[in-house]
Amino acid sequence: MTKQYYTIGEVSNLLEVKPHVLRYWESEIPLIRPKKSGHQRRYTLQQIETLKKIKDMLYNQRYTIDGARQKLRQDKDLKEEIRQEAIAKQRSKIDAAMPAVAKDLIELRNSLVKLKKEIEEINRK
Repeated sequence: MTKQYYTIGEVSNLLEVKPHVLRYWESEIPLIRPKKSGHQRRYTLQQIETLKKIKDMLYNQRYTIDGARQKLRQDKDLKEEIRQEAIAKQRSKIDAAMPAVAKDLIELRNSLVKLKKEIEEINRK
């Protein structure tokens, strides 16, 4: 079972960078704002993955901090665009199903009205 949050020391060891480097990246890249509990930073697995990407961009791909920030923002925008497309597809499926659902509801309502009338007739007798 994996932990929900990791300390700056754990993340620092995992990524093999000093804690002050992580704090600097936090100050420059808004995507990696860890949760703070007292004076301790708590990183999620998603934030750690983002930090791995940042390290790769800065150390291997030779991005600047500004370039890495822009690249992450573009990636985030692309993910949001894909998410919106998926939502639109789901909405169209729901919209396509709505006439059938509406028909079923009308039939159910008619059955209930009929049942109510039958109950009222029985109660009158």
